[in-house]
Amino acid sequence: MARIKKGSISSRVHETSYQDVLMDVVRVIESSRQAAVRAVNSLMTITYWSVGRLIVENEQAGAARANYGEELLVRLSHDLQQRFGRGFGRANLFQMRAFYLAYREKIQTASGISSGPRDAPFLLPWSHYAQLLSVHNVEAREFYEAEALRGGWTVRQLARQINSQFYERTLLSKNKAAMLRRGMVAEDEDAVTPEEEIKEPYLLEFLDLKDEYSETDLEAGLIGKLEEFLLELGGDFTFVGRQRRLRVGSEWYRLDLLFFHRRLRSLVIIDLKLGRLTHADAGQMHLYLNYAREHWMLPGENPPVGLILCAEKDSAIARYALEGLPNKVVAAEYRTALPAEKMLAEQIKRTRKQLETGLKSELTPKRGALKR
Repeated sequence: MARIKKGSISSRVHETSYQDVLMDVVRVIESSRQAAVRAVNSLMTITYWSVGRLIVENEQAGAARANYGEELLVRLSHDLQQRFGRGFGRANLFQMRAFYLAYREKIQTASGISSGPRDAPFLLPWSHYAQLLSVHNVEAREFYEAEALRGGWTVRQLARQINSQFYERTLLSKNKAAMLRRGMVAEDEDAVTPEEEIKEPYLLEFLDLKDEYSETDLEAGLIGKLEEFLLELGGDFTFVGRQRRLRVGSEWYRLDLLFFHRRLRSLVIIDLKLGRLTHADAGQMHLYLNYAREHWMLPGENPPVGLILCAEKDSAIARYALEGLPNKVVAAEYRTALPAEKMLAEQIKRTRKQLETGLKSELTPKRGALKR
């Protein structure tokens, strides 16, 4: 068999031919993955519309009872999550109900059906409709939906246009055609890869798949060590969960660790930051606390407390978020019962150093390892 010399014309032709084959295969795989996501999204959208319809119809049937709708959502949420996983929490069911109400007239007018939207014009992914539900002006919502379809907007592009009030700016513009053409142009941050589409939170939730794909080895290691450390402090900390996801409106968030403190009778939310601690981190923690107080806190429990840990390479900071507690006496009690912030900061710094040393040793070939 003749050997092709490196750098020869035959070698270059062979390499070009290979690259063409490679790109063709990549395009086929990416196209197939995108098609699979579109198919699941279509089914998911139809399912959520149908669930919303059933909720509304049952609410109307039980309208004589006070607070029937809220009772229905709470009970449905509990039972559906037992059967189908976390994708059917109360907030999710409320969104499905809102989706049905927003698109009920349109679907029935367009398809002439009342039993279900099997032929309904749901041409955008569910994540797009979740974004559109945040637009309360019906004309604006229809505008964004039409432009997203016309321009092939990703969900990031749609969110950016909504947040920048593209509809209002277009109405005020003297040259509306130029504005619409400008809106068609995507920006770098609008791009969504096929892999990101597959790992989109709504899809993972709908299919009840695990979603720990975004964690780095270092972050996962720190979270694991921190979990062990807090549980070793004594019997007060009870582990509830890690990488707990929650949705506020159309935005997804993920908190690192969730504990219950038996003596304080309250949830403890822990969020880890690998970089410098910022004001935005504190604001996000307060969002977590408000959400936990409304959705996770049980009768008889005290308000949740948050712990933000900064694991920056050159420094470590631990800070409790206690501002939401009813009074200073309760806040003082929390500080006494919880581990000292300085001790936690030292533990994080020590653990990070150990993990980094371990990771480096794993990546560095041992002496003589390449010898045969």
